[in-house]
Amino acid sequence: MQNRIKKVAFHTLGCKLNYAETSTIARKFEAAGYIKKEFNEAADLYVINTCSVTENADREFRKIVHRAKRISPDSKIAVIGCYAQLRPDAIIESAAVDLVLGAKEKFNILQHIDFETSHSEPLIIQDSQIDDIHGCTPSYSVGDRTRSFLKIQDGCDYPCTYCTIPMARGKSRSIAPDILMEQVHEIAALGVKEIVLTGVNVGDYRFGNDFKLIDLLQQLDEVQGIERYRISSIEPNLLTDEIIDFVARSRTILPHFHIPLQAGSDTVLGLMKRRYGVELYKDRIQAVRSKMPDAGIGVDVIVGFPGEDEFEFEQTYSLIESLDISYLHVFTYSERPNTEAIQLPGKVGLRERKARNKRLTDLSQRKNMAFALRQINKPQKVLFESRHNGQISGMTENYLKIHVASHEIGLENQIIDVELTAVVDSMYMARILT
Repeated sequence: MQNRIKKVAFHTLGCKLNYAETSTIARKFEAAGYIKKEFNEAADLYVINTCSVTENADREFRKIVHRAKRISPDSKIAVIGCYAQLRPDAIIESAAVDLVLGAKEKFNILQHIDFETSHSEPLIIQDSQIDDIHGCTPSYSVGDRTRSFLKIQDGCDYPCTYCTIPMARGKSRSIAPDILMEQVHEIAALGVKEIVLTGVNVGDYRFGNDFKLIDLLQQLDEVQGIERYRISSIEPNLLTDEIIDFVARSRTILPHFHIPLQAGSDTVLGLMKRRYGVELYKDRIQAVRSKMPDAGIGVDVIVGFPGEDEFEFEQTYSLIESLDISYLHVFTYSERPNTEAIQLPGKVGLRERKARNKRLTDLSQRKNMAFALRQINKPQKVLFESRHNGQISGMTENYLKIHVASHEIGLENQIIDVELTAVVDSMYMARILT
């Protein structure tokens, strides 16, 4: 092992922020002389970047470890990410791993990899409390030629009762704007056309006393070489009129907002300790629509939260049905250890949680279809990404995935004017405008 170049493979669970961090760590390994392999290929080391937002993420982690060991039984397994920070003991009890790194040490993983020493027990390295972690390691993803995830912020100061992220990632902190500008130029030099701004609480981006997200957006808008930026997600109470007005006239910031709602009941929002009510949320949707009638608007919602009785759920359903939005991300509430919500009364049965998820998922499909039909015969700019079965697909500025029947070569990673023409089997079809 010592005399040959070692192979490393990576697997990422969870959010865009995790993908940005995995990509940065992978580049560190390649710079150190490792050969990067796909996760379904034989490797000496498998690095798994974990999530712990949902119970499904925990189960998926165990499957991934077993898959790696089937491919390379003698390989080392290193685990990083939110689950590694929150539940390292559960990780080593449930799967055959060699190294578990907490939040502070994940970017120092190369220092902890040891192929020559055989340890009888997995190494767990967490040398600080999460609230003692300061600074924010810059990260961005590469590998997808059309799009890069750029981390601008980490951690969260919000006390949402269902959420483990502050325990996994610590307090809110942001990356210096000059470092972000350097990274944007690096990404542009790779030929990437679109950057997605990511973080735990992107709207809370702030550096120093006065530099906030709006200031960063204004700086990014002036950078040559990147044609599109998306804001990955922004809390409704942080989506200011100033940000909305700027995006509406921006050269590069796309008319696409993902605005978490979580519940359409003020009672449930209070139990969740969210920082807004239903009226503020409705106002923010209307503010976006008044400036950008065709903007894409996505919504996160949690169903089956403790205290969400049938009346409260119907309030959520009715609110979302009334809102002019584009799509939903529906999450079924699952109990997470050490959160306040796990102690709340009014538990909702699993069958009812799934039924509510299904109703909102169906509503999301109808909302997305209605939004797409409004775009029929309107010109759109699409960043083409991939080709399959004689069709090439890509994303519009307002986040519709469209398909064009074309065998023309060289369209990938190009921004092309198209016109949405029809909906066929739930696929949005378009033609290239000449």
